[in-house]
This record gives sequence, structure tokens and C-alpha cells, in this order.
Amino acid sequence: MKKILALTMAMALSLTLFAGCGSKAPASSAAASGSGAANGEKTEPLKIALILPGAKDDVSFNQAMYEGMTEIEAEYGDAVEVSYVENVYDVADITPTVIDFAEEGYDLVFGHGFQFMEPIMELADQYPDTVFLTGTGYLTSDNAGYYNTHLASGGYVMGVIAATISETGKIGVIGGSNVAEIYQGHEGFKAGAKSVNPDIAIEEVYTGDFNDTPLAKTTADGMYDAGVDVIWHSGDGIGLGVVQSAKEKGKYCLTNAADQSSLAPESVVSGVVYDWKLAIREAIEDVKAGTFATGEKAYWCTVENGGINIAPYLEGAMTEEQTATVNKVVEDIRSGALEIPEYK
Repeated sequence: MKKILALTMAMALSLTLFAGCGSKAPASSAAASGSGAANGEKTEPLKIALILPGAKDDVSFNQAMYEGMTEIEAEYGDAVEVSYVENVYDVADITPTVIDFAEEGYDLVFGHGFQFMEPIMELADQYPDTVFLTGTGYLTSDNAGYYNTHLASGGYVMGVIAATISETGKIGVIGGSNVAEIYQGHEGFKAGAKSVNPDIAIEEVYTGDFNDTPLAKTTADGMYDAGVDVIWHSGDGIGLGVVQSAKEKGKYCLTNAADQSSLAPESVVSGVVYDWKLAIREAIEDVKAGTFATGEKAYWCTVENGGINIAPYLEGAMTEEQTATVNKVVEDIRSGALEIPEYK
């Protein structure tokens, strides 16, 4: 049975936790034996926490992870107990939230965003019985790792689509912060576009903030007014600004993290869609088996393994021949015939 687990945070902001299936689990068997969650075999239901930097219904980065986790929760049933927290974006809020879950004896804590990485790395060794994972991170320790996407591949496909449907020969890409995952996606986008049209003009802007929707809309407005006719966004809240601009300007856009066609059915041509279940499942199995400490500590979602998918195409935006060309690119990436580098 689902139930609400209320936790009082040691901070000004009170957060509501929504507990998953099963009753409140005791401390892990690993902790009881002194072996630690990263090394000990789990026999009790696994207590999992998902901390989201945004809203679980944002039709973007947060919703994709939330839906992936709820599907995993249903898949595992009584074997797991999951709690959720939304809108924990700033480090001042992240640290006490992570501590609270660790103090409560959670076995596996997901901090869904790069901003969780440094707080987690600072805290991890104080809680050896908890495994911590950072979304889109890159640092690891004995009981801390990360999960990420190979966004370069998804971006490459978006670049192919943008260059294929552009009538002006000018396309754009708007990101939030210039962090590794987003940078790689942008570089993939540019490479994919140039594979179709080596002379295509590409405007690129990093807004510096994933949540600044108005700034992203203003940026997209300027691009469209300057002749850009297709924009791909690689952000979270900024994506909503890009989609709104495309809708108002009557232009095309490509989206990221989740299928956002419902937001502007006549403007969203396609997009990158994250399926986080693969990474979540692999992490759970490693913690349950007690192999996390000796494993890779990195879980990847890629086009090749199905962790990155391409949203359905807008009807009429591409000809049958153009659609076949894009589909061939996706198939070649999945088969390994086309290798997309990890841009540094």
C-alpha cells in the first residue's frame, strides 16, 4: 500500500515526501552486519530516495526521471520502498535533504542533477551504508557514483533533423549551463547538422540557468527573428521557453528529455526522450547484490541501449524520403555502424 512518509527537514523549507510501496523498512541488513550498503547483500526491501531539482510534472528532465522511477517501483513491488522530493535545486537545500535521507537509513539516494554531485561527494564517506548517485555527474567514490546520458548521440540526430527541415539554412541550439552532458549534446547537434549541410549556419546560446524560462524564450525569439527556423533546446525550464517561442512565432523546434509535443502540437517536430529505467534498474541490482563498491559506479543511457529514444515526428514536417534518412541515422547509431564521439 502507498502511504505518505512525512519528514521534517532541518531547513527553512518543509518538503513533502511521497513514499512508495511497502511498509517502512528497517535499517539495511548490510548496515546491521557492518558491511555497508555498497558491499553487503541486501535481504530487506531496498529504501530508495529520489530528489528532484524541479517539478515531477515539468514535461522535461524531472518528469522523465520521476516516471522512470515509478515504473521501476511498480516493477519491483514490495522489494523496494521509494520516497520522492521535488524542487530541491539549490545547494543550501540539497545538503540537508541528502543528510536527512542518509540519517533515515536509506540504502540508495538519487540526486537528479549535476548540482548534487559536490554535496554528495562531500557527504558520502560519512554514510558508508548508503549508496549515492548523481544524475549527469562524473565523480565516484566507494559508495557514490552517477548516471548519465550519451547526449551527443541524441543531439546528433536532432542536428540531422534540424538541417534536413530548415528552409533558411539557419538553425539554433539553446542550453542551460555549459556542463559536460549539455556541451556534448550541443557538439553532437552541430556535427549532425553539418553532416547534412556543411554550410549550415548554427547559432548557439547557453543561458547559464536551466530554470530561466523567460530568458530562454527571449533568446529563442531573437533567433527566430534573425532567420533561424528550427531550434533544439537541451535544458529543463528553458525548454518551456523555447517551445513557447516556437508556438508564438509559428516556427519549428526540437525538444529534450521528454516528449513535449503536447505543449505545441504544430511546432514540436521531434525530440530526445530519456528512459532512465535502465540506469535505475542496474543501480538497484548492484546495490542488492552488494557489488556496487567493486563495480563501475556509472550507469549510462544511450541510443544504442534504448536509454535515449527519439520522439515521434510531427506529421508533415518531413517528407517520406527525409524521414527515411533520419531513421537510417538512428538505426546506424543503434547498430554501431555510426559512432558518435564523446566530445571533450
